[in-house]
Amino acid sequence: MSHTKVIAQVEELLDRIGKPLKPYLPVIARFLLVVTFLEDSVRMCTQYSDQKFYLRKHRGFATYMADVFLITNVSAMVVCSFLAIAKRYTEVAVVGLFAVVLMQGFGYGLIFESSFLLRALSITGGLVMLLADAMAGKSKKSIFAGIPQLKDENMQSTYLQLFGRILLVFLFMSFIFAGEMTIARGIVALIAFVGCVMVVVGFKAKWSAGMLILFLSISNVVLNNWWSLHHLHPQRDFQRYDFFQNLSIMGGFLLLVNMGPGGLSMDEKKKNF
Repeated sequence: MSHTKVIAQVEELLDRIGKPLKPYLPVIARFLLVVTFLEDSVRMCTQYSDQKFYLRKHRGFATYMADVFLITNVSAMVVCSFLAIAKRYTEVAVVGLFAVVLMQGFGYGLIFESSFLLRALSITGGLVMLLADAMAGKSKKSIFAGIPQLKDENMQSTYLQLFGRILLVFLFMSFIFAGEMTIARGIVALIAFVGCVMVVVGFKAKWSAGMLILFLSISNVVLNNWWSLHHLHPQRDFQRYDFFQNLSIMGGFLLLVNMGPGGLSMDEKKKNF
């Protein structure tokens, strides 16, 4: 039996296993994508005085500016997250959540830290995929799908999918290049690198995205098990923050699994031959 037939049979098996979840996949993906913003809004509210103290003492915020910063962030995260989940005013939701990423990066002085930057780029990739999904949905639903304006929207969605795929994999750069390189780590890094390349070029994109979701799920539970730490442990909040950010990046990959890589991909080009 040729390797092509084996791959086709594996894909058919995975399709059958995933079929019951398929109708719920878009809403699960959107919820996961925004879960870090929802968790962050809860954290800001429950630790409001600590957040305000940090901004005043360590970031030089005036008292009223710290209040404005925190209230603006919480309001934007809650409103835009629910808009994204409900698939209403998606463009507004994406712009609002992207503004939150920028505000927090500059506000907390994290924008040039490599760990924050790589995660922020991957989350931005998820937001771009959300925007692409909304634009593709508009063109599919319209009875005027043949008119030039909606064709342009479809093309914009295709470019956004490519841009989103590229941004999504940035988180894995920290897995691939950071830390001490051992044989086991080298094997994991190679698998992650191959998966990232397949996602970027759009080759077997759904299954490579699924592989990266599995990889991220396992590493998230192993490395960011914040629930096992004492509530006063100094690393608990950091691990919880990373845990929910990884969930959001997984949401972006789930959107890719649901909608496919788009026209600018090897998977799509193969259909023309």
